Amino acid sequence: MEKKQKSWNRGFTKETHPSILKMSETFKRKKLDNFREWRDKMKRLGKIRSSYPEFKKSGDLAEFIGVILGDGHIESFLRTEGLTIACNSRNKGFIRRYKNLMQGFFEKNPYEAKTGPNKGCTRIRIYQKNISKRLGIPLGSRKNINFKTPRWIIKNKEYLKRYLRGLYEAEGSFCVHKPTCTYKFLFKNSNDSLLKNVYDGVITLGFHPHKSKYQIQVSRKQEVYKIKELIQFRKY
Repeated sequence: MEKKQKSWNRGFTKETHPSILKMSETFKRKKLDNFREWRDKMKRLGKIRSSYPEFKKSGDLAEFIGVILGDGHIESFLRTEGLTIACNSRNKGFIRRYKNLMQGFFEKNPYEAKTGPNKGCTRIRIYQKNISKRLGIPLGSRKNINFKTPRWIIKNKEYLKRYLRGLYEAEGSFCVHKPTCTYKFLFKNSNDSLLKNVYDGVITLGFHPHKSKYQIQVSRKQEVYKIKELIQFRKY
């Protein structure tokens, strides 16, 4: 039987293969784009997007922004940007809901992968241009961003409910311990601006939260059940 010949580039990338790297650097230096003709043709055929308009303001967008602020981040690459939302792999409803929203906004199928110990974390990821600008969310880690709730969300209570839903789906919890008459609807986060946004939003909706260093807590029994129902928390 004839022995199968190894591929000449097996085990290499553009950066590690000496000949390809040299060619790539030459194209960069001379500002040549050997894919331009193909890319222009694909744009004319509608197979590659040529424009990236702003997203239409809606309840879906408000919720999507909220969940990204809680569980997501946007990275910048050479020719594009990447959006990732990470969550517990056991929360199938969460994965299904926000994967569908992501697909709707970006008009392409997101990449889904399980990572971490025992595949306990699922990452939903998509790549496209101008993600940060179109969503109004800064690039980089959400830990240190200073984010103010957009006015178009603040001025519309239906949008505000959806925005809070996204944040609570990412970083919220509902706790009841009847023997001690303890009722809690919690939002936990170490980012001061997000804590303020949630605190102000919950008050705007007519509730009486308590604010501490890392969490917002609604504790009155009737209010705990009411806000949970109002924002449709964990209803998929």
